[in-house]
Order: sequence, then structure tokens, then C-alpha cells
Amino acid sequence: MATASEHDAETALRQTLRWLGAAPLGALAQLACRFGYGARGFVYLSIGAIAVLAALDRVPEAEGSMGAMEAWAQWPAGWVLLWITGLGLYGFAGWRILQSVFDADRQGTSLKALASRTGQGVSAAVYGVLGFSVFGALDVLGDLGEPDDRDAEQAAVEQALSFPGGEWLIIGVGGFILTAGVANLVKAIRGGLCKRLVCEGGAARLADPLGRLGYGARGVAFVVAGFMMGQAGLHANASEAAGMSEALQAMENAPYGDAVLVLIALGLVCFGAFALMEARYRTIPAGDVVDD
Repeated sequence: MATASEHDAETALRQTLRWLGAAPLGALAQLACRFGYGARGFVYLSIGAIAVLAALDRVPEAEGSMGAMEAWAQWPAGWVLLWITGLGLYGFAGWRILQSVFDADRQGTSLKALASRTGQGVSAAVYGVLGFSVFGALDVLGDLGEPDDRDAEQAAVEQALSFPGGEWLIIGVGGFILTAGVANLVKAIRGGLCKRLVCEGGAARLADPLGRLGYGARGVAFVVAGFMMGQAGLHANASEAAGMSEALQAMENAPYGDAVLVLIALGLVCFGAFALMEARYRTIPAGDVVDD
């Protein structure tokens, strides 16, 4: 577990709060990034929880990111949660930009580091679009006639397929998602997910298994989604396009699907919980980049 001798008595969050007085702009950037990790965590907690309920036949089917957040709108404080989450997702997208473009984590320029930073750049775009979608959803969630995120996704794939070479574009997207899934599985197997966390005791012991289970479940879901997206391009059939929700639904429809879906869903809950731990304990040198 990563601990620095000069910060043994402090968590990463307390350091950030202390820096508010010394370097307000940098500290505020760090708080925005931590806020982003928190938003990411709540999104995955929601996806996992709904998937568990789907496996238990408590709700019709599993949902992806937008479907989970749309479910929040049914709660009394749901609209407030959507606003907070949307802002947090923007914060996380900003952190990914700092990691990718400005190398905030000091990964370097090796081939492995550049591949990681490229993935973080794509992640910035994904979470930025998701944050934008949350605020767009605030205007239309009350209209039951609006298309859901699955319809929008399939419409985008159908439009891409209408372009020359569109099939190869969708196959490429599917390959990228599948590769991201494999990368998550590799992280789960190799471990070392907690090297940037500053925590001790029970939190330190809990973080590693949470991270491994979370990245493992997320990796499986991404591999399934990537394979299905690739199939959509190969068959030039937009109805086969898949995101997280379709991947989870495909698992439920497989043999022993309910049990498989519960396991993956609980893993996604673990991923969300690990993201919340990152929100509190991760070292986030965003202030170094902003202050420079």
C-alpha cells in the first residue's frame, strides 16, 4: 500500500483540505477530481444494484449508466442527485485530461505509458459525454415518449453503418471496448491497484479485494459488450449493438444467467465502492499541473 513517511498521519483527502489555504486553485482542482471519483462510484453502485434486482426479478432488466441515473429521477431527491453526479462526471473527465495530456501521474512516455494515457484520453471523452447526457436527460426525463439510451445508442450505430466503411468503424469500436475489457481483467489479475492510495488499517486491507473484484467484473462486462458491438459491425445490424446494459442482459439470458448476473453485478458494486475509496484516499497531483 502506498504510504509516504511525511504523510503517515494524514489521508490524501486531509492533505487536499490542508492545501486549500496554501494553493487554493490547485486544491480546488484536486477536490473536483475527488468529486469525480465519487460520481463514478455512485454510477457503478447504481448499475450493480439494479443488475442484482434484475437477476432477482425485482426490476424488468439491468441498466447501463444512463438507465441507472434515469432510475434516480424517480426518487424524491433524484433530480438533485443527477445534478451532483453530472458535475462530478465533468470533474472526472477533467482529471482524465490531466492524466492523459499533462501526465499528472508522471507515467512517462514509454509505449505502455502512452497506451495508458491514450485510454485515459478516451475515458475523458466518455465521461464528458456521459456528464453532458445527464444534464440533457434532466430536460426530458419527464417525457415517457423520449427514446432511452439503448435506442439512442442503436440509432448512432445505424447512422455509422450508413457511412462508407461504417461496418469497419463499428468493428473497430467493438475491438476497442473488448481491449479495454481485457485490460481491466489484467488489472484484476495482476493487482497493484492500490499503489496510489494513501490509507492504512482496515481501509488498506479492504481496498485490494474490492479493486480486483470490481475491475474483474467490469472487464467481463466490457468484453461481452465489445464482442456484441463487433458482431453488430460484422453483420451490419444496429440492433446487435451493445453497451453495458445489453451486455448485462446477455449474461442473464445465458445458461445459469441469474447467478452469473448476480456475481457480475456484485463485482460492479465493488468497483463503485473502490471508486469511492479512490475519492478519499488516492493521491491526485492535479494541483501540481494546475499550479505549474
